[in-house]
Amino acid sequence: MSFDFTNPGVWISLVTLCFLEIVLGIDNIIFISIVTGKLPKKQQPGIRNIGLLFAMVFRVCLLLCITLIIALKEPVVTLPNFFNKAKGSIALSFKDIILIAGGIFLIVKSTIEIHHKLNEKTEDNDKEPVKAIKNFSAIILQIVLVDAVFSFDSILTAVGLVDNVLIMILAVIISMGIMMIYSGPVTRIINSQPSLQMLALSFLVVVGVVLIASGFHEEVSKSIVYSALGFSLFVEMLNIRFRKKKAVQK
Repeated sequence: MSFDFTNPGVWISLVTLCFLEIVLGIDNIIFISIVTGKLPKKQQPGIRNIGLLFAMVFRVCLLLCITLIIALKEPVVTLPNFFNKAKGSIALSFKDIILIAGGIFLIVKSTIEIHHKLNEKTEDNDKEPVKAIKNFSAIILQIVLVDAVFSFDSILTAVGLVDNVLIMILAVIISMGIMMIYSGPVTRIINSQPSLQMLALSFLVVVGVVLIASGFHEEVSKSIVYSALGFSLFVEMLNIRFRKKKAVQK
C-alpha cells in the first residue's frame, strides 16, 4: 500500500478519483441536506458532517476489505429476466441486491418527502426541539443506510479505475473533506428555495431508479442523468432569478 509521489500518473489517478468521488457524492449531499432540514438550524451542520464522516469511514473500511467487496460481485441468486426475456435469467450478487434495496429505499423516502413538502405548513425548525430530538436517531439511521448504498457504488467504480488501495483511500478522504466544506452552502441554497427542494427530491427518485436498473444489470448512463440534472438546475436558477427580479419590480 505505497506509491511513488514522483510519478505523474499517480497524481493524475488521485485527482481523477477525487473528482469522481465528488461527482458520485452529490446525490449523497442532496439526501443529507433534505433529511437534516427537519432539525434545528444550529444542529444541521454537525449532523451533515457526521453523515459525511460516516460515509468516509465506511468507504475506507470497504477499501481495506477490498477482497470481500470483489467477492460480493459473485452471483448468489438467479431470477427470470422480466426486462428482456431474450437474455434469459438474471444472476444477482449481494452487490446487486444492495443496490436494488438502496434504490427502492431512495424512491420510497424521496416520494414520502415530496408528499410531506406538498402538505407541510411553513414552520421554524428552531421552535420544534422536541420533534427534532425524536427525528435525530431516525435521520442518522437513514444517512447511514444511504451512505452504505452510495459507498458500494462509489468503491466499485473506483476499483475499476485504480488498483492501488492507498490512492483510493486518499481520494476518499480528500473528496469527503471538500464535500464537508461545501455541504453547508449547498444545503442553504436547497433549503432556501422550495422549487430546488422538489428538484433535488425528484433527482433522488431518478437515482433510485438508476440503482435498481444497475442491480438488474440494465445499465443507465450516469453522465446523461447528471447532465439532465445540471440542465434542470440551470433552468431553475434562471426561474429563481426571474422571480426575484419580478418581485423587486412590484
